[in-house]
Amino acid sequence: MNYISAKETATKWNISQRRVATLCSEGRVIGAMFVGNSWVIPCDAVKPMDARTKAASLINDEAKPFLKWAGGKGQLLKEIEQYYPFAKDTTITKYAEPFVGGGAVLFDVLNKYAVDEVYISDINAELINTYITIRDNSDELISRLKAMESDYLVKDADARKKAYLEARARFNALKRDGIRDTEAASLMIFLNRTCFNGLYRVNKAGDYNVPMGAYKNPQICNEDNLLNVSKKLQNANIVCGDYKDSASFIDDKTFVYFDPPYRPLTKTANFTSYTEQLFDDNKQLELANFVQDLDNKGALIVISNSDPKNTDENDNFFDDAYSKQNIRRVAANRMINRNSDARGKINELLITNF
Repeated sequence: MNYISAKETATKWNISQRRVATLCSEGRVIGAMFVGNSWVIPCDAVKPMDARTKAASLINDEAKPFLKWAGGKGQLLKEIEQYYPFAKDTTITKYAEPFVGGGAVLFDVLNKYAVDEVYISDINAELINTYITIRDNSDELISRLKAMESDYLVKDADARKKAYLEARARFNALKRDGIRDTEAASLMIFLNRTCFNGLYRVNKAGDYNVPMGAYKNPQICNEDNLLNVSKKLQNANIVCGDYKDSASFIDDKTFVYFDPPYRPLTKTANFTSYTEQLFDDNKQLELANFVQDLDNKGALIVISNSDPKNTDENDNFFDDAYSKQNIRRVAANRMINRNSDARGKINELLITNF
């Protein structure tokens, strides 16, 4: 009997190599054998019927963040969702998130409510290109990611590092040339899933410079989630631009969530450049003024930020900046500097105008 590799089988069956390995380990591929450190499959093996039926897929249509993202709000969702107004106030029919980042709150809202209009934005052009690509061209993106995953998972450590550095170099070349397409989006996701801690960091030249992570079996293509995300984004207005550009969208029918770059609690906590632009204290005050303008328009607003009182009880920066709003302190697990011993429960701020 002739055998082929899991990579060849993945190509033949048009599924990911990870999925082939799962089917083999479940005993659903007749004649498959684990040899050395990988599966081999009979050439004439028939692709098993996928137990994940279409009906189940329709039932489980929740979208989750498709990127790991520093400062993601997953652990604060239970606190933030208390402010969702859609079930209590039927006049609120729009949602805006001008610092969308990884989109934890965005997808939580879209999973729970049928919002008439959605506006998301960010100044990170590569991030926004990825959102747009998932919305408009998910099939090609998934095809690219499947191929990248199949190729990457069979490599040894040295070959993986070489592939990672080549992908990073290509991503930076596209970034410098202003090319934002499906290839750029696939590289964004690939790098995010294989880099150290899922960071997005650029140097002073604007180049992405995060080193490779040490994941043994990273999931580069989560096809089901990408399709769910694509469905959720179909009616979303996705903008690459400053948060102030959202002013024309936001009115008294809008719930707005702002998750700006956090004000650092210590000098060493200042995350080195999510984009080429810094968000200093003057920028924080500009945002506070913008929030007041939206408050005057009748929008319902929630803002999250760090609590400077974690390290200096006399630091009233946000208490003064948002003196006309409501400030609530909630517990979160964060690192407040580069010393891993400093990770623990600290307070973060949830600021609201209602």
